[in-house]
Amino acid sequence: MTSRERVLAAIRHQEPDRVPIDLGAMGSTGIHAIGYNKLKACLGIEEGQTRVYDTMQQLAEVEQPILDRFHVDVVSLTNRFGAATGSWKPWVLPDGSDAFIPLRFNPESDGAGGYVVKDSRGNVVMRSTKGCLYFEPCYHELAPMKTAAEFEDWNPGLFSDQRLDRLHARADLLHENTDYAIMGGFGGQVIERGQFLRGWDQFMMDMALNPEFTHALLDKLTKYHLANLKRYLEAVGDYIQIISMGDDMGTQSASQLSPAMYREFIKPCHTALYQYAREHSDAAVFLHSCGSIYNLIPDLIEAGVQILNPVQTSAADMDPKRLKEEFGDKLVFWGGGCDTQSVLPTATPDQVREHVRERMEIFKPGGGFVFNQIHNVQADAPPENVVAMLDAAYEFAAY
Repeated sequence: MTSRERVLAAIRHQEPDRVPIDLGAMGSTGIHAIGYNKLKACLGIEEGQTRVYDTMQQLAEVEQPILDRFHVDVVSLTNRFGAATGSWKPWVLPDGSDAFIPLRFNPESDGAGGYVVKDSRGNVVMRSTKGCLYFEPCYHELAPMKTAAEFEDWNPGLFSDQRLDRLHARADLLHENTDYAIMGGFGGQVIERGQFLRGWDQFMMDMALNPEFTHALLDKLTKYHLANLKRYLEAVGDYIQIISMGDDMGTQSASQLSPAMYREFIKPCHTALYQYAREHSDAAVFLHSCGSIYNLIPDLIEAGVQILNPVQTSAADMDPKRLKEEFGDKLVFWGGGCDTQSVLPTATPDQVREHVRERMEIFKPGGGFVFNQIHNVQADAPPENVVAMLDAAYEFAAY
């Protein structure tokens, strides 16, 4: 089978020749740039460039030799065959290793060993303190507002024709010249966007104390998301097999909000977006939502989610066997293949291999599984363990 056929079979809950493998098809299935440099050194790969395409999470664009070495089946429309060489500039990662960052990304020294990033108006929108491995968002545009009338003139923004033309050309190139499955990264964040715009704590209080304001904000966000989704699918919908959405709704110990609050504020927005995508394309709806979200899964399925990621089995109530037994006929599990919190950074390679074997036995029967570690491989993961994980994924993938 080709990679594209393999992924499509898994999405249809069929057993392909082997479990498909993902590394880097979206911003929560990849690898930190420091870890990527370590992995390349471990494998003796000297060619190429470590390009940090996701500046907040400091994720590396996964290059062709790595995709080939680990039998990866799916790639990102957003990043694959991305910006030309002239769109990058040299950068030094916190461990001293070399990388490249986008030309448009301009961190400034904060005077204390870290960096700040400012927008065109001089607002500090991201910061990375000394020793931090990431750039953390710190500006909440709508935080001062008290009433819906205050953001009537606020415009969340529409995708530009130039951006959509680039995506269309890239989608056509990937579709016609490779047999990879293609993941389109749409985003469509609702709760996350509210938290970024208002501040995490303020947005959570908004839902409890100012529901009229919250509904007005989310209605406006959803309106713009739908307008962008329509344009996005018109540009690339015929080429992609998966469309990724994101909304973190879990913590390590519980969901961020109750099912009742989810149903009141977030589910109508999700339903509008996910059903539109399903009705206007053949792409499967992929949702990234971290943490303990077991109590929200039935509602997510009703809203239109077909694929769940990262399947954070280390969080409360996210036992992999239980998830497979209860939801395996309704959801594709894209993740859960290796615990990146307590196994990948600390175990031996042999222990990682056995851990992956056990996860394969749980998730792969009947299809509906794409192998990926739980969220991104972080900088502290020993490269030998990363190799052991991905080699084991391929070793135990056959049906």
